[in-house]
Amino acid sequence: MAILVTGGAGYIGSHTSAELIRRGEDVIVVDNLRTGHRSAVKGVRFYEGDLMDRDFLDDVFRTNTIEAVIHFAASSLVGESVNKPLDYYQNNLVASHSLVSAMLEHGVKKIVFSSTAATYGEPENIPIREEDSNFPTNPYGETKLAMEKMFRWCDGAHGLKSVSLRYFNAAGAHPDGTIGEDHNPETHLIPIILQVALGQRESIGIFGSDYPTEDGTCIRDYIHVMDLANAHWLALEHLRKHEQSEVFNLGNGKGFSVKEVIETARKVTGHSIPETLTPRRAGDPAILIASSEKAREVLGWKPQHNELETIIETAWKWHQANPQGYKD
Repeated sequence: MAILVTGGAGYIGSHTSAELIRRGEDVIVVDNLRTGHRSAVKGVRFYEGDLMDRDFLDDVFRTNTIEAVIHFAASSLVGESVNKPLDYYQNNLVASHSLVSAMLEHGVKKIVFSSTAATYGEPENIPIREEDSNFPTNPYGETKLAMEKMFRWCDGAHGLKSVSLRYFNAAGAHPDGTIGEDHNPETHLIPIILQVALGQRESIGIFGSDYPTEDGTCIRDYIHVMDLANAHWLALEHLRKHEQSEVFNLGNGKGFSVKEVIETARKVTGHSIPETLTPRRAGDPAILIASSEKAREVLGWKPQHNELETIIETAWKWHQANPQGYKD
């Protein structure tokens, strides 16, 4: 039986598809290629189409024997979600409704969901734990939380079993350098820093240097994309063995400041990487760090790429080989 990966041509989806293949899974990818890249999808059956096209979805489910779904397909820019909330409710929540409806009609009742730390909003504890309150501060986090709740209600009504993975700052690239991170526009810190090292940007902007942290810059929890990919496979195994719905945080368990990330990138790349200081962005918490103890205990998750230098090294390897991103 096959595993259907929605949004499998995107950053985390493509790395997870590669991990599933390594684990011997039969993988099907569905992606509308609005933000994903066809050349990031290797060794799978690929269907180009939109989750809101129910005829398209029904055809995928009818044509293939699908055991479970791993759901990445979503819009994911926090700032954009504030300016275009209706787009995010359509692309995230309405599309997920269409997907789950198709799943249930075709008897597929296991889903691993790519959620986010944005469901928490301003943290009430550091590190953040799964039982902490959820008060999203943007439509992106709000729609992801609504999707989690939809899966929970569908468990009670229809027996849909879900694992929602709330992760923090995904970073890095596949160690063999074949796939990596390519967004347009790019909003993530590490690839933006590496664009400076490649001469594609003049400097890296630091948004605020007066936070209550050791060096005054924000601290974030960076987790290697392949460790995230492994967690999705473990979540799938959890559903196979236990058929029990769960929510897990995924993070490094320790944070790195913006200045630490820049300094480590200088060391890895051998470039000076100029920086400029700009005012704080509204809504940026000083510190965001996850507790991943539950994932370690329940899933047996053991991240293999914890060190910031390793994370940046894998990203740098891919960006050097693909300075303009994917060719498609």
